[in-house]
Amino acid sequence: MTRIVLGIEYDGSGFFGWQWQPNRPSVQGELENALSKVANHPVSVICAGRTDTGVHALEQVVHFDANVERDLHAWLLGGNSYLPDGIRIIWVKQAVRDFHARYSAIARLYRYVILNRPVKSALLGKQTTWCYHPLDAEIMNKAAQHLVGNHDFSSFRAQGCQSKSPVRIVHFVDVYRDGDKVIIGICANAFLHHMVRNIAGVLIDIGLGKQAEDWTLVLLATKKRELGGVTAPPYGLYLESVYYPACYGIPKHPAFQKLPEDAKRFD
Repeated sequence: MTRIVLGIEYDGSGFFGWQWQPNRPSVQGELENALSKVANHPVSVICAGRTDTGVHALEQVVHFDANVERDLHAWLLGGNSYLPDGIRIIWVKQAVRDFHARYSAIARLYRYVILNRPVKSALLGKQTTWCYHPLDAEIMNKAAQHLVGNHDFSSFRAQGCQSKSPVRIVHFVDVYRDGDKVIIGICANAFLHHMVRNIAGVLIDIGLGKQAEDWTLVLLATKKRELGGVTAPPYGLYLESVYYPACYGIPKHPAFQKLPEDAKRFD
């Protein structure tokens, strides 16, 4: 068996999330169907992190095992020829050593994009979250810094989250304005269900002046999801990149230069 690693980008607005579902279009289902045609045998894929309905990816990382030999270019061109327009394979590598898309990952980087202007976009309706009233990105960034570190994120997890522990390590958060967009970038070792969207909802309320800057600190202390405000829509959320130890040879996003040294200890 040969293990192949892929970098995938997709527009999640046309799919019912990453995970395969019967009679519903999913990213996993479409990708497995395409790769199975190239391999001429059934292919199952494993991703770095499952995304929900409407959530996008700039660089999801996936691996699969094939019992046929194919040129790496064949997986790229052949796979893309069978994929719908909303999904593309952007790079292909042969796995090194014991690589596993999920369990070998050290950190994940997400981006949440808010279109902050009086008028909705005719083009970006399913790629951004629209907020009419002006947001104070500087205050949002200050509030976000309370989330950095090893914390119990019970106030920021979905009610039905199945993770055994609510504890996660947030390595860094940046909130900044880029023209008429406010962007939240957040990197952690792993994320709870709806964690980024719940954080975005809290930061939006702070940016609108509905809550004080230290509300994030208060919510961490209370550990109660019902006090944590509204879950932000999925459309503005992107899985941006995944960080792996250098031995696996997976491309590294420039933002990962901000990772603390203890998070990169396996490098």
